[in-house]
Amino acid sequence: MTSAFYITTPIYYVNAKPHLGHTYTTIAADVARRFHQMKGKRTFFLTGTDEHGDKIVKAAEANDMEPHTYADKISALFKELWPHYWISPDRFIRTTDADHVAVVQRILQEIYDAGDIYFSEYEGLYCFDCEQFYGERDLVDGKCPDHAKETVPIKESNYFFRMSRYQQWLIDYIHENPDLIQPERYKNEVLGFLREPLEDLCISRPKSRLQWGITLPFDERYVTYVWFDALINYISALGYPNGEKFETFWPHVHHVVAKDILKPHGIYWPIMLKAAGIKIYKHLFVHGYWNVDESKMSKSLGNVIDPIELKESYGSDAIRYFLMREMTFGLDSSFSEVALINRINADLANDLGNLFSRVLAMFQKYFKGVVPDWNPEESRVMGFDLKAGAKQAIADFTAEMENFAFHRGLASVWEYIGMMNKFVDTAAPWELAKQESGQERLKAVIGNLLEGLRVVSGLIYPVMPETSATMQVHLGQDPDHEFYLVDELRKWGFIQPGARLPKGISLFPRLDPDAVFAEDKATGKHAAETKKAQAQQYTPLEAEISLDDFSGIDLRAATVETAEKLPKADKLLKLGVNLGFEKRTVVAGIAEFYEPGDLIGKTVVVLANLKPAKLRGVSSEGMVLAALDRENASVAVLDRPMPPGTRLK
Repeated sequence: MTSAFYITTPIYYVNAKPHLGHTYTTIAADVARRFHQMKGKRTFFLTGTDEHGDKIVKAAEANDMEPHTYADKISALFKELWPHYWISPDRFIRTTDADHVAVVQRILQEIYDAGDIYFSEYEGLYCFDCEQFYGERDLVDGKCPDHAKETVPIKESNYFFRMSRYQQWLIDYIHENPDLIQPERYKNEVLGFLREPLEDLCISRPKSRLQWGITLPFDERYVTYVWFDALINYISALGYPNGEKFETFWPHVHHVVAKDILKPHGIYWPIMLKAAGIKIYKHLFVHGYWNVDESKMSKSLGNVIDPIELKESYGSDAIRYFLMREMTFGLDSSFSEVALINRINADLANDLGNLFSRVLAMFQKYFKGVVPDWNPEESRVMGFDLKAGAKQAIADFTAEMENFAFHRGLASVWEYIGMMNKFVDTAAPWELAKQESGQERLKAVIGNLLEGLRVVSGLIYPVMPETSATMQVHLGQDPDHEFYLVDELRKWGFIQPGARLPKGISLFPRLDPDAVFAEDKATGKHAAETKKAQAQQYTPLEAEISLDDFSGIDLRAATVETAEKLPKADKLLKLGVNLGFEKRTVVAGIAEFYEPGDLIGKTVVVLANLKPAKLRGVSSEGMVLAALDRENASVAVLDRPMPPGTRLK
């Protein structure tokens, strides 16, 4: 196993203050870093700011400031943002740092001396927003493809980097290293670029036009192109070419970028490294955009989300969870407060928060805050094995997180949380506590639940470090101890009998959409009420599944023949259903909305291959499908007669 892990974000351009897009990228890198810490690796995490170029000069002029003063101001906003989200990079680099400038000039000189930089006159169409030249074929409707703005014809003498010399090498290298650029769609996009002739890259700007940049070491009349400056930060931050950090971490570097800067990272950077004789990076992970109002987040569109305001409203861990759970890494995703509130209420308040609160409340009530003497080897209780479930959750989580599938990694943890919630309902500790004969089983139930919570607290550490530490404290553990290590989480029976635990707390109180949107002055009362209604109705999508996953779900038409309410269970109906090939009993939580006679004779949809579970002493052999919220329910009924047992596809 590799003992080191190096993760980088792009260094953010200081032409505007940070927004949610920057925050997502940096949190994703921080989550990856923390995950590899869980595996016991030595890690290095780099972020910072890109401060040279035309755009910075223009932004500084617009604010009536000198470029260096303006860069200092905006860079500080980025650096000061990260602690709000529990992000602590090992280095916050600035392209104005003296050690970075020295490395850039060293690399330029080495590549120049090798003959891969030459001087030539060039005439082309220049976009000041992205600070690069375009050919006619690159334009979209005659405008810059990235900014949809008019380009300016410029004719000047400049220095060029012979990228064309390395085109076939890069194509071959990507084919030989198919996991170099991930997800695969972005590898294919880079290969698509490379199917066209690769032009040499203009890497200088004359000081007569631009002085805010790093001077070329071989010609003081020019500064270097911003990308040839910025990309080198990934090695200058490690003290290239010498030093223990570079030798330790560079072979294990993983870059995280948004898809709009794929070309510089997927083409320019590996060729620059090759020309300089430096080992190519290990992986490039590319994510999509966060869209607001169906558009990419953009200052010019006025739809940027302020990460400080968001954190103050909802808390850093809730935002970290939402961003990692909601976006499939590599694809675009949409941000809305409605979706955020529902993730908080459904996943954090209902699932995790409710489990944590009620387990610790029962523990305090039945054992006065002292861990009972229970046998961790007896982990299978009443048909549930939380130890085996934890083992599976850890395996699934680590496999998904390794590949930056953060949403699926979290889904595996929440599947285990769901298992624990079902265990509580099935084991009914409140009933065991009433029985003298149930005391040993009660100890086993609570002991296993405490251990399960300990495992959950460790698995959520990369995404929700504050919540993770809080859970550890209330489970009687030392949050300064490396409790999140995967090897520690695999142990069962870590919480010792006799240990005294503090009382539990509410991790994530439910949010009332009405209260959240009550003072929505920008959109008015009607819009606020609409948001509230959406928030009450919307349930977040589960993680994506493949067609193969779906083919394992066996849905059958079934006729309801009998129905009755379960005693002492206001929400449960006991249904007798005919599947054609056999008859079964199914327990459904719809008694608040249906009288027993309402469903008799109806053809309903049953999940037929669901593992049987006991509910209030009745074995339920399947699940009836229904749409269900807090105020209503509607059982899925076929709109025309079908023979019982017919499979739904």
